[in-house]
Amino acid sequence: MNAVAKTWIMLTVLAALALVATHARAAEPDVKTIVENTNRVAYYQGRDGRALVKMTITDSQGRTRTREFIILRRDDQPPDEKDDTTCGEQKFYIYFRRPADLNKMVFMVHKHLDRDDDRWLYLPALDLVKPIAAGDKRTSFVGSHFLYEDVSGRRITDDTHELVETTENYYVLKNTPKKADTVEFAHFTMWVHRKTFVPVRTVYYDKKGEMYRTYEALKVETIDGYPTVTKSRMTDNVMGGHTVLEYQDVTYNIGLPEGIFAERYLRSAPRKYLK
Repeated sequence: MNAVAKTWIMLTVLAALALVATHARAAEPDVKTIVENTNRVAYYQGRDGRALVKMTITDSQGRTRTREFIILRRDDQPPDEKDDTTCGEQKFYIYFRRPADLNKMVFMVHKHLDRDDDRWLYLPALDLVKPIAAGDKRTSFVGSHFLYEDVSGRRITDDTHELVETTENYYVLKNTPKKADTVEFAHFTMWVHRKTFVPVRTVYYDKKGEMYRTYEALKVETIDGYPTVTKSRMTDNVMGGHTVLEYQDVTYNIGLPEGIFAERYLRSAPRKYLK
């Protein structure tokens, strides 16, 4: 084989490798798609869902408290009509069973796309329905290390998103709030599993750039065909302590009616769907 033939073969191989690399890069989703898919997996799987949740709160001295509640979720739009950017509006209904002093307490959210979410807390001991102000969404959820906003999720349109790294298993996203004065964090970094788009770790950084809050998915199972986080933990990296959530009896597409998410069901729980 002469030098010209060898050169031609080498150039052909290099061109083929470049083409393969180009196709590989083209196959990678852009940051917008990654964020939308992650949001969908975290909060929008199926048309609706139900789970029994056990919450264990551990303080900085190792003392524990537990809560048990049922969470119901309903999407206001069927899957084929969902907006590709926001995934549509939702409703959440959380009914507490334990401990005794929280029994029958209800937290309900109507999640909106164009305005602040509506949130209510029903306190049975006082027979009081208490609206939760928009400014309180980033406060502790029933004494845990999770916040009210963590329950229903943060709107993806509230932040700018940057793909800062792609590893063998994860997309790493940096998310920065568009309105910095409305939140206590400067940004948060999220590790998203490349195959399932499950967010497996999220680290929040304060205004000084220091890590102060960490979320971790500790267990992921496939339920009804959906990758589902069935155990997670939120840790306070400054004060110490953490909260673990364990999800049991998770089901999707059970046909929850819109009516049970009305304010009147705060006092009169839809027991058919809470058994």
